Amino acid sequence: MEIVVTAVGPDNVGLADPIIHEVTSQGASIAEIQMYDHDEAAVFAMLCRLKISQERWASVKSRVLEIGREKGLSVRVWTPTPTDGRKARLAICTTYQESTPRAILQAIRDGKLNAEATVMIGNRKKCEKLAAEFKVPWHNIGDADGQADDDNLVQLLDQYDVDYVILARYMRILQPDTCWKFAGGRIINLHHGLLPSFPGFKPYHDAYQSRMLTYGATCHFIVPELDAGNQTIYQSTFNVLPGTSIEEIVRIGQESNEPACLLEGVRRVVDLEVKLHFHRIIAS
Repeated sequence: MEIVVTAVGPDNVGLADPIIHEVTSQGASIAEIQMYDHDEAAVFAMLCRLKISQERWASVKSRVLEIGREKGLSVRVWTPTPTDGRKARLAICTTYQESTPRAILQAIRDGKLNAEATVMIGNRKKCEKLAAEFKVPWHNIGDADGQADDDNLVQLLDQYDVDYVILARYMRILQPDTCWKFAGGRIINLHHGLLPSFPGFKPYHDAYQSRMLTYGATCHFIVPELDAGNQTIYQSTFNVLPGTSIEEIVRIGQESNEPACLLEGVRRVVDLEVKLHFHRIIAS
C-alpha cells in the first residue's frame, strides 16, 4: 500500500533522519521524498511517499507519529487506499459561491462520487444553509472581515480525519505550512480560469480584456506556489459569441462550467485515476 508522510516544524538539523530510518527499517521502499528548508521563516517541511506491506500500516503510522511528538514536528501519516475500504473523506471549503460545493454534495448524495462529505468549512457564513440542507457539519473559521484562522482550519481537518481538502471557490490563500501539512495530492482547488494563461483573482475579466471567446476553469492540486500550472487534474471550457457581456460569461461559468469542472477533477482523484508525484500529475 501507499503511504504519505508529511512533517512540518522548526528548522533543526536531523529532523528527517529518524522518520526515514524508521520507515525503511520496517521494510518500506521510498517512492518520493521532498524537503523544504526555509531559513527566513525557520521552518522545516518534508514529504515522503512510500510503499509498504498492508500489515505494517498500523505500526508505521504509530511510530512515525511518536517520532513527531519526540521531535516537536507536526506529522501526518495518510494513505489514499485505507485498509478498511471506506470512502474518501472530503472537507469542502467555501466562501460565497454555492454552485460548486452543491455539485459535490449532490453527486455524493446521488451516488455519482465515491466519497463522503465529512465537514464543510467556510470563511464566510454564506454556505451554512447549504451544509444544513445536506446534513453536513459546518464550521465558520472567518472573522467579521472574512480573514480565515488557518490554525483552526488545520485542527478541523485533523479532527474530522479528512482525506482530501476541496477548495470549492474558497477565496483565501492557504498558508505555505498548511499546504505542506497536507501535501502529496490532498488539497484540490478549483480555479475559475484556464491555467497557466489566466491566473489571479479575475480570470474571467482578464480573458475578456484579451477578447477571448473561449473561457474555462481548472481543477488542480495545490502546492505552495499559487495557481502553479503543472498540477492540472482537469480543465473544462465553454464558448461564447462575440459581444457576449462579461456578466453573462461569469454567470455561465459559475452556474455551469465551474461545478462540472470541480466535480470531474475530484472524481478522478477519489477514483485513484491520477495522483501527484514530485509536483507532476501521473496516472495512478
